[in-house]
Amino acid sequence: MKQTIMVVEDDRMIRHLIKLYLEKHDYRVVEAADGEAAKTVFLDHRPCLVILDLMLPKVSGEAFCRWMKDVAEDDVAIIMLSAKVQTEDKIAGLKMGADGYMTKPFEPEELIAQVEAVLRRTGQFCQKVVHDGLCLMPRKGRVLLYDQELDLTKHEFTLLYHFMQQPNVVFSREALMDELYPHEETAVLDRTIDAHIKKLRSKIEKEPSQPKRIVTVRGMGYKYATD
Repeated sequence: MKQTIMVVEDDRMIRHLIKLYLEKHDYRVVEAADGEAAKTVFLDHRPCLVILDLMLPKVSGEAFCRWMKDVAEDDVAIIMLSAKVQTEDKIAGLKMGADGYMTKPFEPEELIAQVEAVLRRTGQFCQKVVHDGLCLMPRKGRVLLYDQELDLTKHEFTLLYHFMQQPNVVFSREALMDELYPHEETAVLDRTIDAHIKKLRSKIEKEPSQPKRIVTVRGMGYKYATD
């Protein structure tokens, strides 16, 4: 799965240029043009790295950086972009939590090199599967729905991880039973899987009676829908 990078930059041409170079190097890119919109985009996609311009409308880059660190803890790296070239400005940015700092104007290939270097250092902290605001962190055993942490049972977590790793793939009840109970000698009834799905939906769906994430495929089973 491609690593997601978020570009927060109010200059449309610079934002587009950065996006083109990142996609050329096989990263998935999401964008925001101001600090307020960036909060929504961040919670929707939970990127591994944010390229952040400090001079933003609505919410400053500094304020957004503080908010992001509170929300994401150690799960996101930050490269700051700034027209400020003084040493004290760079030091202030690094003290704020930045993992890298680049001054404008910059060469796109230099930015890519810094992105790759930062992700080599921080990539082990960014192991997660994200779809539409739902973020599962397998190594930490955590699931976040936007900014809310969910309390899932072991079976619910296993089911959700299995679904999210293979979005839009239909799994039969038998396949899901094998995933949950691989060493079970006694038969597990179909309704056991249905019960797990029902409880999981109650925690991750806006309207559990009309699920949009884990949907039923009549006569076949269930899938995690992203289309």
